[in-house]
Amino acid sequence: MPAMSLPVSDPQTPDAPRWQGLAPVADERTRALVLGSFPGLRSLQLQQYYAHPQNQFWPLLQALWPGHPQPGRDDYAGRCEWLLVRGLGLWDVYASCEREGSLDSAIRAAEVNDFVALRARCPHLALALHNGGESYKHAGRTQALGLSVVKLPSTSPANASWRFERKVDAWREALAAHQLL
Repeated sequence: MPAMSLPVSDPQTPDAPRWQGLAPVADERTRALVLGSFPGLRSLQLQQYYAHPQNQFWPLLQALWPGHPQPGRDDYAGRCEWLLVRGLGLWDVYASCEREGSLDSAIRAAEVNDFVALRARCPHLALALHNGGESYKHAGRTQALGLSVVKLPSTSPANASWRFERKVDAWREALAAHQLL
């Protein structure tokens, strides 16, 4: 198991741990970037995007590409390659933040990731798919890079107001509109 991203101590707020986010999953094939807010604790522990077993991200994407079986849960590198082959990358809007637990509502003192540097590494990047409302708060930053921006329903287990099928429909519509299906 990869080492857990340890919180960075901050003498200004000794009660709230400061966490460092994950590196982007993106390369020259990336045409669309799925942007979450910040990894949950399980994702930080495993150093994997969307690692919580109740997060619907990986099952949702498998529902969009049923003819292309996704590598299993134990093959994270294979899952990432599976996304990259389809033109999708992964990252979060926040590079680091203070947070107790995993909820977006608990995020404090967040530092935003360097989208300009990532854009330079991904010459075909044209679309930012914001996975939930917290991520979408930063749509202006991705739009300023000339990217189309789409707000999608969060795949988080905290987003219980949307049924799985409804989420799949919303994601399918967005990816189809940008020739990613």
